[in-house]
Amino acid sequence: MKIKPIKKKLRLYGFNNLTKSLSFNLYDVCYATNEEQRKEYLEYVDEEYNAERLAGILTDVSNIIGACVLNIARQDYEPQGASVTMLIAEEELSKQPEHVADESPGPESIVGHLDTSHITVHTYPESHPSQGVITFRADIDVSTCGRISPLKALNYLMNTFKPDIAIMDYRVRGFTRDVNGRKFFLDHKIDSIQNYIPNSIKDLYQMIDVNVYQENIFHTKMFLKEFNLDNYLFGTSYDKLPGTELEKIKQRLKKEMLEIYYGRNFN
Repeated sequence: MKIKPIKKKLRLYGFNNLTKSLSFNLYDVCYATNEEQRKEYLEYVDEEYNAERLAGILTDVSNIIGACVLNIARQDYEPQGASVTMLIAEEELSKQPEHVADESPGPESIVGHLDTSHITVHTYPESHPSQGVITFRADIDVSTCGRISPLKALNYLMNTFKPDIAIMDYRVRGFTRDVNGRKFFLDHKIDSIQNYIPNSIKDLYQMIDVNVYQENIFHTKMFLKEFNLDNYLFGTSYDKLPGTELEKIKQRLKKEMLEIYYGRNFN
């Protein structure tokens, strides 16, 4: 998905200093009927999203947005959870431009600035102490400098994690100058994060936007429309539980999901 420029081509004075940051909170919710199933689920997600696999996902993200991986640090935690941090550059270091004899930043400062671009992911599996509800959260941050945009990774990340709930924040910070000294605080058109989500994904979710346009801050929340209880039961199936128990489980799951979506506890 291409980023639409404000003009056909901005002639910049020096390096594009805009910092574009996209943050995801992705949630997967399920239900375990006993302690053994709860432990099995936590072991399952811990293995499914271990540091090695997460590093592979972030490498794919880097390729999608057109960045070059400089360094990867990863860690699995006990009893569960994992973290991966990746430093990225806008292009390979060997392809940096030759020094230009003017007052614009030279290659050294360009490399230094690009090295601060990064992608991170942290996972947080956890469970309710008594009601059987288990929540897996993945926090992903993609921060880029220059022309590359983290918005290109939206489709891939949503299809990879297929979350029940997604909460996303996008912000553009700083400014860049054209050759006449005019500041640009945004180098692409955006009204909402939803502009960069394919219809095939948007059709699956209920969505809310809270945007502060004058500050280049965009916030979108997504809640999966379809609720099939059998998809949320771990270690058991719908037909093995009595109707009264199924109704209680359904209420607990929906309460958990709504509390996450709206960011507050419900009585």
